[in-house]
Amino acid sequence: MIGLLLKVYISSDMFLHPWDERYHALVAKNMLNHPLVPTLFENPILEYDYKMWTYNHIWVHKQPVALWGIISSLALFGVNSFAVRIPSILLTSLGTIISYQFGKKIFSRRIGLLSAFFYATNGLILEISSGRITTDHVDIFFLFFVQLSAYLAWEFAQRKSMWINVLCGIAIGLAILSKWLPALIVLPIWGAFILHSKQFSFKEIIVHGLILVLTVAAIALPWQLYIHSQFPLEAAWESSFNTKHLFETIEVEAQPWYYHFTMLRINYGELIYLPLIWFAFKTIRKRSNWKYWSLFIWIAVPYVFFSIAATKMQGYTIITAPAVFLVLALFVNYLAHFRTRFKQRWIPIVGIVLLIGLPIRFTIERMKPFQTVETPKWQKDIIDLSTNIGDEEKVIVFNVSHPIELMFHANCTAYNTIPSSEKMQELIDEGYFIYVNQDGEAEQKEIKRIWYPSLTE
Repeated sequence: MIGLLLKVYISSDMFLHPWDERYHALVAKNMLNHPLVPTLFENPILEYDYKMWTYNHIWVHKQPVALWGIISSLALFGVNSFAVRIPSILLTSLGTIISYQFGKKIFSRRIGLLSAFFYATNGLILEISSGRITTDHVDIFFLFFVQLSAYLAWEFAQRKSMWINVLCGIAIGLAILSKWLPALIVLPIWGAFILHSKQFSFKEIIVHGLILVLTVAAIALPWQLYIHSQFPLEAAWESSFNTKHLFETIEVEAQPWYYHFTMLRINYGELIYLPLIWFAFKTIRKRSNWKYWSLFIWIAVPYVFFSIAATKMQGYTIITAPAVFLVLALFVNYLAHFRTRFKQRWIPIVGIVLLIGLPIRFTIERMKPFQTVETPKWQKDIIDLSTNIGDEEKVIVFNVSHPIELMFHANCTAYNTIPSSEKMQELIDEGYFIYVNQDGEAEQKEIKRIWYPSLTE
């Protein structure tokens, strides 16, 4: 409940956040009318480059599951910024429950409670679910389905149920359809859980492994075939663009190889390195304990992989969060249970306080509870302009600095530029009703000029 309240609070900004959230919101709004055709500019009037994901028509820059989730919310709750965030709020709330169940079944009820607490109050997850930072809701869907598939892998290893294995494959497939192939990290986790259970023969491992992989392919592959068939230029470009992230720094500043390891202290508290080193030592010492190896793989592989990749963003390693929370919970439990072994009894107590308190400090800093977040002037002007436009058809608005947000709130096509007078006249002849913010270049009487200074800042 505490986690839910925190997510609702931080998601209550009544405007779309810059960078990724506004694009995901607009594409989802457009897909309400055609769920299988993702579009950014629904009705592109001016020429565009299909390689520019921030300015094109067909939009396959991201996989579709997160967009379909937002579509469902917009259909139920209307087209508004809070509705865009409802799926992330729900999924992270479910993720908290899974964290509890996961920790409880693998280790103990106390570990489950601690893990769930860390999940519910983590500042990075709260900030991503609110859309305030890059990759936003896509990362939340990705996190949820990776966590769910890992949990189902554990359940399958314990029960040997083919249907749970199929559900695990479906969850992995949906994770791929959320944010592509790093979701395959669940496969070695699945293998570690299988080895830990000691219930499967080599033949059974092969058979169930094939069932899992075929299920994953059955879920994830059709969309890839579909977009390469229907939108070959855009799909081919985005595939190559994804690969470029491995070798080139794209859309962000270059970061050193240890960037993600540095971000650990910000995302999980400065002392997070102690439980991780402790857990790594414990795992290596207990070489045959595959339960520990599963968590080690879950954390180590993504961090090594994304440290090698040229492009680095803090959200890339978010899928490791459930495993990090389990390790953190194990270490806190270790300090509490074996505190009498320390000569200085205050050391484990201080350690526990800091391991819990430092991440909460970062959470408070991210949420900024003592600062009033005011709706920006441009958002108020967009709402006002969208009201004036109403339900008019074939409307174009030129010279606005927030065209994506305007198209989300209004039934129009918007651009941050002003075309030539000849192009204006051509559009008018085609029956378009044109708004030009500030003073337009054209002189036609049919053009309605508007004045919203904040829309051109």
